[in-house]
Amino acid sequence: MLTGRESLSRLIGKRRRFLPNLQSILSSPIRSSLNLLSDKNGGLTETESSKGKVEISSSDLVTCPVCGSKVRGEDYTINSHLDRCLSRRTKRKLTQRTLLELNFGCSQSKLQISSDESERLLSSDLRKNCSDYEENVTRCFSKIDPREEKSHDQCRQLPHTESVKQIDVAGSAENPISDGRANTMVYFSALSTDNEESRNHMDGTVDSISGMAIDTFIVGRKFSDEKEVNLGANISLLRDPDNIKDSNAIKVLSASSACCKGYVISVPKRSLDAVPIQIVCQNIIFNGKNGCDEFEALHLWQKALQVVEFAKNRPPNTTKYQQNFCLLLKEVLTSSPHLFTKDEKKFIESFTSLSEDSQRLFVRLYTRKGPWFRLSTIMYPEICNPQQAVKELSATGYLYLFEDTTKLHDDEMKDLLSLLTVSELRDILCTLRKKCNHGSRKQNLIASLLSCYKGGSCPVLQRLIWERTEICIRASPEAESLFWRAERLFFLNGEQDLSAFLLVDLRIVKYPTYNCIILEQIFSNKSDLLAYEEAIEVAQVIDQSLDENNFELVLRCIMIADSRISCCPEKLIDSTSPDLMAIFRSCFSASWVYSKVILLGISFLECERRYKDAIHLLRRLLDCFTCDARRGYWTVRLSVDLEHIGCPNESLSVAEAGLLDPWVRAGSRMALQRRVLRLAKPPRRWKTPSFSESLKRKIIEVHIQGRPLNCEAGRKSRFYGEDGEQCGVEQLALQYYATEGGWQGVHTESGIWMTIFGLLMWDILFSDVPNVFRTRFQTAPLDMDTDHFYLARKSLIEPQLQKIHDGLAEEILITSWELHMGAACRGVNWDQHSLSDLRAAVSCIRGPCLASLCRHLAQDYRSWLSGMPDLLLWRFHGDYKGEAKLVEVKGPRDQLSEQQRAWLLLLMDLWIQCGGL
Repeated sequence: MLTGRESLSRLIGKRRRFLPNLQSILSSPIRSSLNLLSDKNGGLTETESSKGKVEISSSDLVTCPVCGSKVRGEDYTINSHLDRCLSRRTKRKLTQRTLLELNFGCSQSKLQISSDESERLLSSDLRKNCSDYEENVTRCFSKIDPREEKSHDQCRQLPHTESVKQIDVAGSAENPISDGRANTMVYFSALSTDNEESRNHMDGTVDSISGMAIDTFIVGRKFSDEKEVNLGANISLLRDPDNIKDSNAIKVLSASSACCKGYVISVPKRSLDAVPIQIVCQNIIFNGKNGCDEFEALHLWQKALQVVEFAKNRPPNTTKYQQNFCLLLKEVLTSSPHLFTKDEKKFIESFTSLSEDSQRLFVRLYTRKGPWFRLSTIMYPEICNPQQAVKELSATGYLYLFEDTTKLHDDEMKDLLSLLTVSELRDILCTLRKKCNHGSRKQNLIASLLSCYKGGSCPVLQRLIWERTEICIRASPEAESLFWRAERLFFLNGEQDLSAFLLVDLRIVKYPTYNCIILEQIFSNKSDLLAYEEAIEVAQVIDQSLDENNFELVLRCIMIADSRISCCPEKLIDSTSPDLMAIFRSCFSASWVYSKVILLGISFLECERRYKDAIHLLRRLLDCFTCDARRGYWTVRLSVDLEHIGCPNESLSVAEAGLLDPWVRAGSRMALQRRVLRLAKPPRRWKTPSFSESLKRKIIEVHIQGRPLNCEAGRKSRFYGEDGEQCGVEQLALQYYATEGGWQGVHTESGIWMTIFGLLMWDILFSDVPNVFRTRFQTAPLDMDTDHFYLARKSLIEPQLQKIHDGLAEEILITSWELHMGAACRGVNWDQHSLSDLRAAVSCIRGPCLASLCRHLAQDYRSWLSGMPDLLLWRFHGDYKGEAKLVEVKGPRDQLSEQQRAWLLLLMDLWIQCGGL
């Protein structure tokens, strides 16, 4: 993969279906001093791309049989493209369910985002399953922070609401059936010891609440024996202490003795609507036999009162994904109103005034791949009248309809043709009396019809498509652009979307507790935001062009990025000034996105051996970004490329200048030092550099004999282990050290160190620093990769490092593990590393050495993130005293990278300073 491709793909995230600036990007003149659209002799090529039109002759393209895209006709290009498609499994599936369609069970978890807000309850409903299974209703009372909005596919709720969560427990062992009547499980989320209410502080007594009645709802019903709700049907609430999922769960069933009793007071008109009920607290004797004591009854009743009070002004028939979408829009408009025009804000705010069906349908379509959908195939259980919803959405500008008279562009025609089945495509070809010369695959059939449509020989194609699909719908460009912007502003990245709510609700992801203190906006004005959005579009275009092997368009995107950053270079930022926080905010600027496009372009040009063009771009980056941790890599590549074109003197000068740059660190600095030593020989340089002795230090090597399984270049070496089983070179080394010295250990590279650092520095990572936490879905502060992280928290970091130095690391580690187990934190891997392994590693590494390692990571996390030795080994020598060893393992044909060498030399220095690990 090209250097920078993966990082750019993460920045882009889910590719947009509509790029509003695409035409201007492709057609506008490029004011760049670099002309990449030239032949190998340096002459300008007379291609359409140089005139603003990026096209490739159709005779030079062939259709990929796997993904259906057009690729060049050379053997090498075709084979490479096929290898990528087959390895990615990109063959088009006939049907694919979206995340919102999956029928997940719901589990409860406590996720507290802000500790200064009171706990409340959440109430939502589960859509009806029309199958005739046993009648079950699950209602969940969940403790939750008011700002925490957990997502679930089948839950219904309005913005900022908390309600009763409902999950289906059909088939569960905790789902008793008696007398063919309804059985319901009501769950309280498990109370942690630090948040459990004291029994001495409960208001009221059982006598004072006996006979009291409250009105509420049952939502998310499933029926089997009884298809309809009967007016006056009885329900009872009973404690269920044996529930393995939640020790505070209660059951709702037909029982003669229970803490609370209820009645159905009204029958809803629609089956999916909430069922109004009345709950009455009974005056019974609490003897513990029914799993309900006096305290628990009071606790249950107080929670029920909270739910009822909270739900008074909130309809219980709002789906959870609908509620989450409304919440996202509301928070963005509240936090960033200056980034939307008056008309845009009016358009977004009008979404909440749409009918329930219209809101649900739009969110469904927005989160699906699309872009086009047949109206006749749209069926969702929670949407009662999709046809009426489409009319409303179309009238308000949220949907765009394809009808018989609609004029379509070529790209839209291709998307519509993809909705047709193979038989429908063949039927159209037969009607037009056309032959498909490229086989009978769907992609080939679509290509044949498109060629007819573009050539003008098939003016009736649009009508033929409409006759088969009838009305088709898609989100309007205006709606897609505005809601994409809102989603981007809410999450501040391209990797997260609405599914983040759902992952929290399913307890797949649990985010840490922190406070969002926002004093400054990420985007100060709308022009900065629009420039940032356009830069992401350019990034998406180059990413797609690489997939399609459209090299002319790749080169054009590189030139666009070069012209953009040359117009707005980054200002020099003094590393000692308070403005250092602007460095981590700069990753939300257009110039930063363009720098990633150029970095990918440099890697592409180097693969094409166009070193002069790569050198021009590298100089551009170094001139424009004076305070950037990537300067080290750019300087190394510039020195290497200069040597490629036969300029060793200039290459040496660049390497020497790079060593004076404070932003060149870790492995990049090591690489430049080694280049200087190699190039600085007489007569170029007569004086030996001062760092030469440090680089020449010998790293201890241990040779291990193994029985190889393969000796092929380019493949990872495999061996027979000491137990006779096949293993990799790292496992072979672990077996060797276990046999020779009784060492225990793990093969983890940097993983275990990042986990140890995250656990030891947890309170510092999530401390109250302004502007670094802006959403509820962060796993680390925004400035973690910058120098600002250490400088802003120095008063907190140094005392913590002193505790680690004094030998308290294991105690801190255990406390952090117990308090935050399972919470998502950058670098922390809860599954790969057990607490016993982490304790053993920390106890065997001496405090001074561990404190020094943590200080390096705190001061420059980005530079020291990777390259740690493969193995971390430890062994004990009685009285709980031990020693540790770090080992970098290399196979027969492997060599140390510069980053690995930098880590090994750093560890050797720490070994000397601290007297061993």
